[in-house]
Amino acid sequence: MKIFVGNLSHEVNEQELTALFSEHGSVSNVRIVRDLSNQMSRGFGFVEMVRKVEAKKALKTLNDFELKGKKMSVNEAKPERDRNSAGGGKNFGRRR
Repeated sequence: MKIFVGNLSHEVNEQELTALFSEHGSVSNVRIVRDLSNQMSRGFGFVEMVRKVEAKKALKTLNDFELKGKKMSVNEAKPERDRNSAGGGKNFGRRR
C-alpha cells in the first residue's frame, strides 16, 4: 500500500522515514520528493508498505505524529494520474 506523507521537515531523510514506518510493519520503498534544481526536500514523500493491515496501522498511529518539529500528515496515496491522458493537445487553453 502506498502512503502519502506530507508536512515533512526539510531535515527528514529517507532512512529516518524508513525506520519510523518500519516500527509498524514491512516497508518496501520510501521516497522524499525533492526539488530538481537544488535537491532540497519539497516537504512531502511516499512510503510503500508490503501489508495493507500494517499500512492502515501506520496511518492511524503516525498521522499528526511530530517528527523534527513538524506534525506529519499521513494518508493513503491517491492513484497516480496518467500524464498522457491529462488532456491538452493542440487546442489547450484556446476557445473555438
